[in-house]
Amino acid sequence: MELVEKIIRLKNTRNAIILAHNYQIPEVQDIADYVGDSLGLSIQASRTTADVIVFCGVYFMAETAKILSPGKIVLIPDRKAGCPMADMITAEELRRLKSQHPGAKVLCYVNTTAEVKAECDVCCTSGNAEMIVRDVFQEGDEIIFAPDQYLAHYISKKVGRGFIPWKGYCPTHMKILDDDIKTKKRLYPDAEVIVHPECRSEVADLADKVLSTEGMCRYARETGVKELIIGTEIGILHRLRKENPDKMFYPLSERAVCPNMKLTTLEKVFWSLEDMRDEVIVPPEIIAKARKSLEIMLDH
Repeated sequence: MELVEKIIRLKNTRNAIILAHNYQIPEVQDIADYVGDSLGLSIQASRTTADVIVFCGVYFMAETAKILSPGKIVLIPDRKAGCPMADMITAEELRRLKSQHPGAKVLCYVNTTAEVKAECDVCCTSGNAEMIVRDVFQEGDEIIFAPDQYLAHYISKKVGRGFIPWKGYCPTHMKILDDDIKTKKRLYPDAEVIVHPECRSEVADLADKVLSTEGMCRYARETGVKELIIGTEIGILHRLRKENPDKMFYPLSERAVCPNMKLTTLEKVFWSLEDMRDEVIVPPEIIAKARKSLEIMLDH
């Protein structure tokens, strides 16, 4: 509690806001001003009047906050908290793919670096990808979808059109297998299975619902179902249980742990604010290019 009080005092002194992703450890979620998914955190980053944003998540998320709030100081408590999926495609690789498909539009998952976002026409999250494809692109448009092949496959089925997908993936969601659904359904026959669209296609096909993390939280609040099996990184279970104490939540796989999301601790949040260290810097020319693709995302 003493450490929490120190963080709160420093936060007020610095006029800072603490943002935490749904996959963060419980004590970091509890200290945050806002807990959410990529889209929710992006919106908070764009709207905040704070001078300092402490971003408890992975590096591409903090970069996104900096792009949307270039005049603010953005800190990340652990600079080593990267995203393997985001690292699976570089700006150079995307430019090469674009040259092979002249005229193609580029739809980038928000799980990408700032440099890759700068090469995109529009960004999306797992929660609004379907809407963006339906609203932004014309029927005859050829669309490159990077970097998550499984989100691309899922959205392709939903909208009934093909993409040129990059073969990226989330290693954490790859730990969730279709056999896990069969096992957990035997254990909890009355429970619904909800999985993230980053999961393998065969897992998504067996699930009762496929939702983004924020979609999972919203559905959990609204549904009359009392037992839910959750197929995503297990950090989200803390928020689900906290917001819905009358319901039971079970991890689809206890293996679904993102080591990078778990790097952030209360001590690191404190040190970040105390020393104003590990500031996220994005070159102005990258901000200018990447911001356009993010603003279209935020409009949806």
